[in-house]
Amino acid sequence: MPSLARLVLALSLLAPVAASAEVKTRLVEYRQAETVLEGFVAWDDTGPSKRPGVLVVHEWTGIDPYVRKRAEQLAAMGYVAFAADIYGKGVRPATPQEAGAEAGRYRSDRALLRARVRAALAELKRQPGVDGDRVAAIGYCFGGTTVLELARSGADLKGVVSFHGGLDTPTPGDARNVKAKVLALHGAEDPYVPEAQVKAFEDEMRAGGVDWQLVKYSGAVHSFTNPASGNDASKGAAYDARADRRSWEAMKVFLAELFR
Repeated sequence: MPSLARLVLALSLLAPVAASAEVKTRLVEYRQAETVLEGFVAWDDTGPSKRPGVLVVHEWTGIDPYVRKRAEQLAAMGYVAFAADIYGKGVRPATPQEAGAEAGRYRSDRALLRARVRAALAELKRQPGVDGDRVAAIGYCFGGTTVLELARSGADLKGVVSFHGGLDTPTPGDARNVKAKVLALHGAEDPYVPEAQVKAFEDEMRAGGVDWQLVKYSGAVHSFTNPASGNDASKGAAYDARADRRSWEAMKVFLAELFR
């Protein structure tokens, strides 16, 4: 009984702390050259004064409720999460056609893509509470391509995670610049990232001497982490709850290793 009483007392002392924990968010305006961008930062107002930062890069639709949710999830885990804005303030594609055109602009201009994501990384490091020596980046679809280009640019960060992102690059030799550890989480049946592209990515990582991992999820196609993708895998993009859960857990283990 005394041990039970001590447990109850300990839980009662912890309860006010847990109740006071709260994820807070705000919009952040910043720039890349002359372009005004508007990111989204999320953090938990409890915990240490300095903590790791995680950059989150959106899908081809730009900053939307989905990427904001992911930033809030990371904040609840104890990170300061900053959702980058690659497209520019107010540029939010409303249709697949608009999203394809906007994403295509950056896929065909990797120098601009790198400049935009490096500006976001710099903004993350400026956020209050961020330990600038402990930062990582994750990205979804278009964002996966983006964080891999960030790594290839030689950016100073601990690691990058690509969720169902494009793995190709016009400059595979830039893998020699990679300082970050790399985790690619890939749908094994993704028609938009075929096996030839996966093999080229593996060869690139090996040739560059990168610390890399590639995880394939059976049955999963493109955009497997986003419920808005629907459930018809025959369309090439669909939500897969199992792959979503497994990939998020893989990311958590990866980040814990980076920041231990």
